[in-house]
Amino acid sequence: MSESGGGGVREVKSAARTVELLELLTARGDRPARLQELADALGVPRSSMYALLQTLVSRGWVRTDITGSLYGIGIRALLTGTGYLDSDPRVRLVRPYLDEASDALGETIHMGRLDGRDVAYLATRESHEYLRTISRVGRRLPAHAGALGKALLAERPDAQLPDEPYAALTPRTRTTRASLAADLAEVRARGYAIDREEGVPGIAGFGFALRYDSPAQDAISCSVPVVRLTPGHEQRIVAVMREVRAKIEATAPASGGTVRWR
Repeated sequence: MSESGGGGVREVKSAARTVELLELLTARGDRPARLQELADALGVPRSSMYALLQTLVSRGWVRTDITGSLYGIGIRALLTGTGYLDSDPRVRLVRPYLDEASDALGETIHMGRLDGRDVAYLATRESHEYLRTISRVGRRLPAHAGALGKALLAERPDAQLPDEPYAALTPRTRTTRASLAADLAEVRARGYAIDREEGVPGIAGFGFALRYDSPAQDAISCSVPVVRLTPGHEQRIVAVMREVRAKIEATAPASGGTVRWR
């Protein structure tokens, strides 16, 4: 075992290695990996990696092809992720209001949560006009590159901004701490974040932090193709999303009496 940052509690190496493997397979998406690739990536002996993979395959956390030479994330990961969403009171609270915003605007509406440098998508209502699988539930995107993330980063002092480098998802992505800080100052003054093709080419986003926690951990956003983003439609989006945010924050129960997850 090795030391962790959790108050002197020692880390269990086998558990840490299992989590690292699952995270690696998840990050690869539809690109299955070979045994040696995984052993090299995590710096463990091939025999140890093989034993770990076989254990996880038998339990459904990892799947393998018919030859037994390629590995990918298994169905148990999906079931566990679904359990997370079903058990989260904030997600249950927000879902009906995403429906309301989607019906009113006809655009794609998201709920996301800040997780380190990224935002994890927890709920999505897709527009019938266009489909963007990049924002499906469970996907993570860098917080600096989208409306959801910038709305949440603006709730924190600039001293807590992620360290550079910032990945450029599009030519419009803000890639320096200084440019991001300047944008976040505008977010604070405006009351919501705007993403104009910074995360996805051709898509603009409007993000609103949900302040039922302090600092806010969750946000909602509306995504719309720039080709149909007229000034009038933008005003309508902001008005509806502000109203929906106010309803969510008014409905959210006080934290007292509920589980406060770290």
